[in-house]
Amino acid sequence: MPKQKTHSGTKKRFKVTGSGKIKKQQAGMRHNLEVKSGKKKRDLNLDSVIAPADVKGIKRLLGK
Repeated sequence: MPKQKTHSGTKKRFKVTGSGKIKKQQAGMRHNLEVKSGKKKRDLNLDSVIAPADVKGIKRLLGK
């Protein structure tokens, strides 16, 4: 049986932490940045942990 290929779009967007959680970049940092406050931009620039309901599907696409 052939190996499962990693989904190339998924591997660019998500990272798996050492404890097995999946992190992603938050949305909202692409445009209209002059409207947002500095605090909002700093908060959006941090990675966030994805919802538990989405973990199974993303791990399958990552081949983990």
